[in-house]
Amino acid sequence: WLVVDRKVYDVSQFSKRHPGGSRVISHYAGQDATDAFVAFHNDKSLVKKYLKSLLIGELAPDQPSFESNKKKSLLEDFRELRCTIEKMGLLRPNYFFFFLIFLHLLVLDAASWLVLWYFGVSLVPFLAGMVFFTTAQIQMGWFQHDLGHCSVFRKPRWNHLLQIVVINMLKGLPASWWNHLHNQHHAKPNCFRKDPDLNMHPLLFSLGKTLSMEVCKSRFSHRKPECDMY
Repeated sequence: WLVVDRKVYDVSQFSKRHPGGSRVISHYAGQDATDAFVAFHNDKSLVKKYLKSLLIGELAPDQPSFESNKKKSLLEDFRELRCTIEKMGLLRPNYFFFFLIFLHLLVLDAASWLVLWYFGVSLVPFLAGMVFFTTAQIQMGWFQHDLGHCSVFRKPRWNHLLQIVVINMLKGLPASWWNHLHNQHHAKPNCFRKDPDLNMHPLLFSLGKTLSMEVCKSRFSHRKPECDMY
């Protein structure tokens, strides 16, 4: 069960068919998922149609609609900030800007190969081609990131199609893999055992003290360990 706008939904079976993956929605089991719901769904009116069949009740009037480990004032400020940003139109994409981004990626990628084809594989052409290719690959990573967030086109389908072209065809990585991990990251940022970016602990973060100490304390206390770092 989870809460959206003070309404309680049973997503036990729906989580298996959830377009964003079962883990993203399961991470909010027993919690208020209102802010995550707003952030992840552009067409909220369409999604709410699917929620009707999952509705099982509402929170009691005296029950707060936020987690006990979150500050109410901070949460209200965040929601007010989001409303202000939406009213200012800052979330509306600039299609010409993204067109130029995509165009310069293709130019850099083509230039890296053309330099080697025309000048050969001696040291200087090789280094020049490497600079072009590396720059293109890095920028492609950020461009597919925006596409994965459905921030370029209004329809998610167009975002995902172009993302497949950029990350699958031009970078050689699976878009499904990136979306599966990155959606969880934004659903529970920096929450141990829920954010995949932290799953490499302690192998990668063994030199740091903060996370190691938080994990150690959570194991020897009765507090929830997932969001000590949040």
